[in-house]
Amino acid sequence: MREHCRRKEHTPESENTGKTFACGEGYDMAIEKSLLTRIREKELEVGVRIDDIRVEADRMIDQARKEAQTITTSSEAEGRKAADDFLKREMKQIQTEAEQINAQAEKEVDSLRKKGEKNISAAVEKIVGIVLTG
Repeated sequence: MREHCRRKEHTPESENTGKTFACGEGYDMAIEKSLLTRIREKELEVGVRIDDIRVEADRMIDQARKEAQTITTSSEAEGRKAADDFLKREMKQIQTEAEQINAQAEKEVDSLRKKGEKNISAAVEKIVGIVLTG
């Protein structure tokens, strides 16, 4: 298969003829080199851009990882503090309830003791009466 080339003196009128020329017939190698050079330069530019973007993406990923680690560490610390605060509140409430239960129990003991003290003399008389008669 033959490659077709353009003549250096290519004109718009010659386009309408549909005529092409085989390589070597007035072909300008400088044009081809110039085009290839420009293509290669663009490829290099794109390659550099891709590398720059890749480096920036890696930097952004590293930054995101650091931020995620900071957020995780902060969240864990906040969670521990919240748990400690909750535990302290609950322990204080339990302590208050325990003190209330103890106070109620002491009241009941005092009430029973007073009732018992009132009935001691009557109980002693009954016991003495049972022992002496029996």
